[in-house]
Amino acid sequence: MYRIFIVEDDSGIAGAIQKQTESWGMEARCTEDFHDIMAEFAAWRPQLVLMDISLPFFNGYYWCQKIREVSKVPVIFISSASDNLNIVMALQAGADDFIAKPFDFSVLMAKIQAVLRRTYDYGTQVSVLEHRGALLSKEDALLHYEGRKIDLTKNEYRILLTLMEQKGKIVSRERLMEKLWENDSFVDENTLSVNVNRLRKKLEKEGLTGFITTKVGMGYLIESAVTTS
Repeated sequence: MYRIFIVEDDSGIAGAIQKQTESWGMEARCTEDFHDIMAEFAAWRPQLVLMDISLPFFNGYYWCQKIREVSKVPVIFISSASDNLNIVMALQAGADDFIAKPFDFSVLMAKIQAVLRRTYDYGTQVSVLEHRGALLSKEDALLHYEGRKIDLTKNEYRILLTLMEQKGKIVSRERLMEKLWENDSFVDENTLSVNVNRLRKKLEKEGLTGFITTKVGMGYLIESAVTTS
């Protein structure tokens, strides 16, 4: 079942689109926090985004560019500002298509299905994981934080990916070593410790202190929520 992320500040239009897409057997979610659309995007992990141009705080071009920094997920703009300049700007921001308001729902659904078919019939996978505003992209193996791209080694990426995929759960050292063994030669306890410590220092340097928690005798954990003592 495809997940559709609707970035539209008109609640009537957003609700109507959500109802229509769900009637076609898709899952749909409307933006709730226009301050931090990327956090919702990462949490929802949509297969397609419907994006308005005029939005509170930042416009649709801005958010489309932010999405393009971490993902190739298809983006369709829906806007009444459908002059040639806005269409060109939308495409330059990374959009896959543009639909002018007011639109017919049958046309909207045909466009959505065409883009989904074109994107996913070829097996394209898109996924972004988020924690504390940091976005880990599976497409480029980079960590994105506050507009910066943080380079990770192959092992650092695999460790962080495993922990973020299991956010809120303790991951044993044995499990992490297994993930590193999948593509490499034997990895021992010391090698794992070195990689985790190096990753921690890299995160701390970027302001992500305490991102990874050690559970003595059990493994490592990325907390599902930040707690204070």
